[in-house]
Amino acid sequence: MADKPSDQPSPIPLRVEADAAAAGGRLDRFLATALPTLSRARIQALIAAGALTRDGVVETNASGPARAGAVYVLSPPTPRPARPQGQAIPLVILYEDRDLIVIDKPAGLVVHPAPGNLDGTLVNALIAHCGAELAVGGEQRPGIVHRLDKDTSGVMVAAKTEAAMAGLVAQFAARSAERFYLALVWGCPQPAAGEIEAPIGRDPRDRKRMAIRPHGGGRAALTRYRTLRAWGGAASLLECRLATGRTHQIRVHLAARGHPLVGDPVYLRRIPAAARGLEAAARGPMLDFPRQALHAARLGFVHPRTGAALAFETPVPADMAALLGMLDGDVG
Repeated sequence: MADKPSDQPSPIPLRVEADAAAAGGRLDRFLATALPTLSRARIQALIAAGALTRDGVVETNASGPARAGAVYVLSPPTPRPARPQGQAIPLVILYEDRDLIVIDKPAGLVVHPAPGNLDGTLVNALIAHCGAELAVGGEQRPGIVHRLDKDTSGVMVAAKTEAAMAGLVAQFAARSAERFYLALVWGCPQPAAGEIEAPIGRDPRDRKRMAIRPHGGGRAALTRYRTLRAWGGAASLLECRLATGRTHQIRVHLAARGHPLVGDPVYLRRIPAAARGLEAAARGPMLDFPRQALHAARLGFVHPRTGAALAFETPVPADMAALLGMLDGDVG
């Protein structure tokens, strides 16, 4: 059952007429003075969003001059409900009971609402599917125990009860939950199996990226890997096991070792030298792959109520499977 839509009334448009004293001054400064309940930054954001009109025409230049005699109308949007709303988004359900639900998340599905993705997320889908049962966790992330990046596919578990949430979170914190990923990377790591231990934190030069931070600013991170298949020196399929759960951990660790994930839009910044080991027919699809080739293939944990050991596995999705098949036909 989906949550009912918000029945909050739309805010009343705010009408201001500029007098002669305001003429020539910055528009956003004039409005901030005339509308003291709104900050100047908020007014600038509303203007950028097209919420201001001057004499009935949309005005988008916050730094432009106020015009004497002009009537400005600012129409703030209806506030969004604090809790995300349910949306009928299909789910591939691997297991479900009164305590928890396990799903196979497709690539492209954002886990929870955030700026730029306010709806259409896994949380919206879970609320619609579970209804009032999904009432645990934060307002913006009900039921979410762990997360996968938007373009990473694979197994996830969500909690329906407070007891299930506490039990699952404790397992992830204690690193007892079993998490295996399949990663298609450029090149062949040496050794073929091993550990990558390096602290991860925000990249000080780009806050949208994570980076290895050996001299402070990072948190301990450990990834164990082994090579399952290799195609010459061009590419490898790795099984990666997380001992910690840092943001972008596998992507950052492997890129730092010189083996970025195929298709990674953040950590693959140039054409890798390993691509020269592929024939043109395979090189193009590998270089053009539109997302990081990463799949959460296995998730194991102890059921927080029954104590039963549960494990779930899913094969790589069709797009990754097509790349692997293409490699098998191109490189021995």
